[in-house]
Amino acid sequence: MRIHCSEELHPHGGPGRFLLSRAEDALPALLADYRGRVQLIYLDPPFGTGDVFHLKLPRGGKRLSIPIFSDTRPEAEYLGWMRTILEGCRELLSPTGALYLHIDYRMSAQLRLLLDEIFGRQHFMNEIIWSYKTGGRSTRRYPRKHDNILFYRKSSRVYFNISAVGKPRGAERRNHMKRFVDEDGRVCFSIRSGGKTYTYYEDTPVYPSDVWTDIEHLQQKDRERVGYATQKPEALLERIVLASSREGDLVMDLFSGSGTTAAVASRLGRRFVAVDASPAALYTLRQRQLRARSTKPLPLSGAATGASSEDALLLCYGPAAADESAVSLSCTLLREKRGLCVSVDAAGFDSGQPVVYLALGKAEGGRFLPCIADWMPNLPKRYALPFDMPPVLQVVDALGRQAFFALEEPEP
Repeated sequence: MRIHCSEELHPHGGPGRFLLSRAEDALPALLADYRGRVQLIYLDPPFGTGDVFHLKLPRGGKRLSIPIFSDTRPEAEYLGWMRTILEGCRELLSPTGALYLHIDYRMSAQLRLLLDEIFGRQHFMNEIIWSYKTGGRSTRRYPRKHDNILFYRKSSRVYFNISAVGKPRGAERRNHMKRFVDEDGRVCFSIRSGGKTYTYYEDTPVYPSDVWTDIEHLQQKDRERVGYATQKPEALLERIVLASSREGDLVMDLFSGSGTTAAVASRLGRRFVAVDASPAALYTLRQRQLRARSTKPLPLSGAATGASSEDALLLCYGPAAADESAVSLSCTLLREKRGLCVSVDAAGFDSGQPVVYLALGKAEGGRFLPCIADWMPNLPKRYALPFDMPPVLQVVDALGRQAFFALEEPEP
């Protein structure tokens, strides 16, 4: 029997929350819950390219190409849309909070003026240039090889810790400096300028400027790649998160995309709230946060039964996931000597798309509590249940459409 669930709760993968929704639609609820409480907001919105972007997933030696978003808004509409979002972001930020808006040459000038208006020119911090070497080389103009990251504060009380992103100077000699070892055995470099001698030690930190050339764009075969177009490297978000938040702070991303912000925030001990309108973003974030456990059963206890957990991951579907189309699935619940098991047949999923995610668990009040999760399942497949009760089965196809089925106890 098909049932309706509006969210799912995992005991691991947080601490954080994902909301499947357009950013502008999510703002009223976010403001009700988090107004004045967010330490850091990172935004990586569409750049105004006029293109359609895809998620590419491996499937049986081939690759599924799934549309994720269309970046085709006219400029006036785009700027009006971003005004709504940026005004909401300002209200969400705490007095010590900061916003990083990631964009490129197409809209950077317009959005800089818009941010000056909303946040105040006095609260501009930096225009960071992220320079990279990937992509083609134009011969009609200088190749465009950088993105712009506009960094604004909520107030003069902003938290910013550049010491958190410093790196040791290292053994590289710079500016014709003389290398020597001091009386304590420390390697250092010196240079004389303007009648003064300046000395720098090999192990003293060097802090990044507003031109970032040391963070590479993701390569095609990079291990971080999840197949999501426009994916940003974790090193980029790590620098931003470390410099502009502390452990336990709340980090927000209203264009979650590949889930990089959530992945970095949770790894660094921050809480996160991520929002995106694409079901592919929900799939990717869930995968990045949970896939290490794959089909290993998790106990239906702790966070999964509603208790608080510092590591819980809550995924809220919202109106964007509403899909009441007819979906059928061929599966069988069997009682064996060792307990219950579920047999799922791929041929029975009547959506016209392959299954990319499957989970088993239970449902309480519209919340799905998964116990077993399987990405890109090779169906037909049998799953042994770690509990002795008829489960709920969640299935997601390649377009992000999902359905929940309450399985019934098999007849003796």
